[in-house]
Amino acid sequence: MAAARRCKDCPPGARRPAPHPGPRCATHHRAENRRRREAAHERSAQRTYGLGPGEYARLYAVQGGRCAICRRATGATRRLSIDHNHRDGAVRGLLCRPCNSMLGHARDSVLFFSRAMAYLGDPPARQLKEGGDG
Repeated sequence: MAAARRCKDCPPGARRPAPHPGPRCATHHRAENRRRREAAHERSAQRTYGLGPGEYARLYAVQGGRCAICRRATGATRRLSIDHNHRDGAVRGLLCRPCNSMLGHARDSVLFFSRAMAYLGDPPARQLKEGGDG
């Protein structure tokens, strides 16, 4: 009968089985997957947006760990997106998916957002109620 494999990351003498590649126990397998995922994201951010090593994490800290627009999303479930200016490629900040999509839909137009603010302040339906055209 073959000897049970032991986790290569556990301290010597630990008796945890290592069913995962490496060989690793379940705890160290999850930790290694997390490390690899974060390293891949770091490389992607550097290659795609020109961020330096650790700049995503520093930007996240500068923003208080929240979406720069809505201030609700923390990136705990889905990592915050790197928002950038499409004209010059300059990184502006980190946004949640809905806020990033909203900016993309608006095509970075300040005029779009001024119209949206006017709409929220004085919606057309309010004119129906005040006008009394009935």
